[in-house]
Amino acid sequence: MTAPAGLPRAAQAPRTWVLLRGLTREAGHWGDFPLALARRLPGRVFTPDLPGNGALHRERSPLRMRDMVASCRGQLRAQGVDGPVHLVAMSLGAMVALAWAEAFPRELAAAVLVNTSLRGLSPWHRRLRPAALAALLGLLARGDAAAREAAVLHLTSRRVAQVPPHWLALGRARPVSRLNALRQLLAAAGFQAPAAAPPVPLLLLASRGDALVDARCSLALAAHWGLPLALHPDAGHDLPLDDAGWLIEQVAHWLAQRGDAAPQASAKPASGCITSR
Repeated sequence: MTAPAGLPRAAQAPRTWVLLRGLTREAGHWGDFPLALARRLPGRVFTPDLPGNGALHRERSPLRMRDMVASCRGQLRAQGVDGPVHLVAMSLGAMVALAWAEAFPRELAAAVLVNTSLRGLSPWHRRLRPAALAALLGLLARGDAAAREAAVLHLTSRRVAQVPPHWLALGRARPVSRLNALRQLLAAAGFQAPAAAPPVPLLLLASRGDALVDARCSLALAAHWGLPLALHPDAGHDLPLDDAGWLIEQVAHWLAQRGDAAPQASAKPASGCITSR
């Protein structure tokens, strides 16, 4: 959607944010991040689940990113989302974002890719550190939600010591099957870097303390396509959990540099802000 000539940006409708999580994670794992994002960068916020996770945990996880894209687009259409959206996507979700940007670039105003990797640009042992792969395979054998979530936290966070209580509730109410977890791993492993950068503004964010995906994967992608990249000095893979404020400020700074202004930030969420669960 483009503002009519002469219409100040601040008079436009607020942005539409779409947040995509990663491997075996769901909308509920964003925690307070959607609210914090909407306070700083006002807009409606939607958090669709990837098939096999969250509200869609009974569905089979696709092995192709284009099928995950189709699911996300369908969820947004069902909620009346119209016009280009701003994506914030991490890990597996960022791969979905790239597939989306390649296939339907006009649907995206911009995309922020957090702690992701691409086949063809980085070796497998950086895309998924060997110790993390062993831990993830061990997770597939765990039936206890508390033990499983504690192991996930150990893999993905460098700053949070205890499992957030709502993670346990999510894991018990909407468990991800072992088959779906494996299918998501296979989908991520097989996703090839597009031949050229999609015609969508892209920002890369990565964590130097990421124990799951080596930050050099984001460095490789930034160098390959000439993309802007910001590195967090010590956060883990789950950057929204470890330092949501830093992530949001990086996005705000990048958008301001691009001249992508928006309505003034307020102490309350923007009117009409929606978080799907």
